[in-house]
Amino acid sequence: MGGQYKITGDKYPRMRPARRRGRLAFVAVACVTVLGVLGWGTLQLIDVFTGGDKASAAGAAGCVTTARASASPTAAVLPKPGQVTVNVLNATTRSGLAQKTADELKKRGFRVGEVSNAPEEYDKKVAGTGLLLGPAASAKGALPVLGTQLPGAEHRTDAARKGAAVDLVIGNGFKGLAKRADADTALAKLTAPRSTPAAEKKSC
Repeated sequence: MGGQYKITGDKYPRMRPARRRGRLAFVAVACVTVLGVLGWGTLQLIDVFTGGDKASAAGAAGCVTTARASASPTAAVLPKPGQVTVNVLNATTRSGLAQKTADELKKRGFRVGEVSNAPEEYDKKVAGTGLLLGPAASAKGALPVLGTQLPGAEHRTDAARKGAAVDLVIGNGFKGLAKRADADTALAKLTAPRSTPAAEKKSC
């Protein structure tokens, strides 16, 4: 080239500086991205091997746990009064008490078995309102059902006893069976369906 444009010296000008700068910027961004990914992965590994469970527990501390009742309630499996045979035994000195009580139980749907004075081991020895006796299987069946008619009576079972009948031994504190309406209410509550707990639900 001639005229006023002359190149002097042994160094030549760089013709494309912008492209090299672009490459450097790209490389820098790529390095930062790689370092970020590596750092995040390292933190995840540390969390797994050292404190992951504790951190999760701490985070769940602010959650509210609620329990819902099951939609399918279960009812207690108890015999009906007509399936319970009751022997009424008088352990007091008042005559006719066993027959009167037996007649009332029969009106309320119970089956009546033996009606007589109590045997010697209980005669005049029951201080409370009464004593309900039955085999071991009656503890969660016939005795609770009969107990709704005489709430203050003691319940007792005998593992050696045979048969399904239960005894109502009238004690010295006996003043009569519970009012029929009250006894029916107690029996209804005893056999009412009960809700069972379902799985817990957490909300944070």
